[in-house]
Amino acid sequence: MYYEAILQCSRAFLTVETMLDKASLYAEQKKFDVGVLMNSRLAPDMAPFIYQIQSASDYLKAGAAWLSGQKPPRFEDNERTIDEVRDRIRRTVAFTQSVTSDQYAHAQEQRVKVSWVPGKIIEGQDYLLQIVIPNVYFHIGMAYAILRKDGVDVGKLDFLGPMNFVAE
Repeated sequence: MYYEAILQCSRAFLTVETMLDKASLYAEQKKFDVGVLMNSRLAPDMAPFIYQIQSASDYLKAGAAWLSGQKPPRFEDNERTIDEVRDRIRRTVAFTQSVTSDQYAHAQEQRVKVSWVPGKIIEGQDYLLQIVIPNVYFHIGMAYAILRKDGVDVGKLDFLGPMNFVAE
């Protein structure tokens, strides 16, 4: 379950690359700097697009690491350009894909500390289901919504990404 769940979250995170392609094309067509979209937000008190990607990345790589008994790789949150955002996505996915299914053998027994709940831990399955998956999808969804709000032609299939359909 853990390997498959992290793999699916990684696939979902990769869909942001398609959204970035469309954002870049939109900015080019409308003749403005794509950096405007990277710093856009849904509401004045909400974090911008780049933060949404950084957060999705952090939850995803932390989930893969903690559930496989590792320490998460640390990425500086210093992305400013679309190419730096792409690199962050690729490094995150490369890390999650480097974790084998065997490494998740004791995932359910992992006890994870989260910085925003001092003095408490959460066990592996609850960590995956209550923290990792919802947060990865929340931040990807917010990134999608920011681009959509700004006029980028992204749709539901861009969010869902490729699917493995087979003939009947």
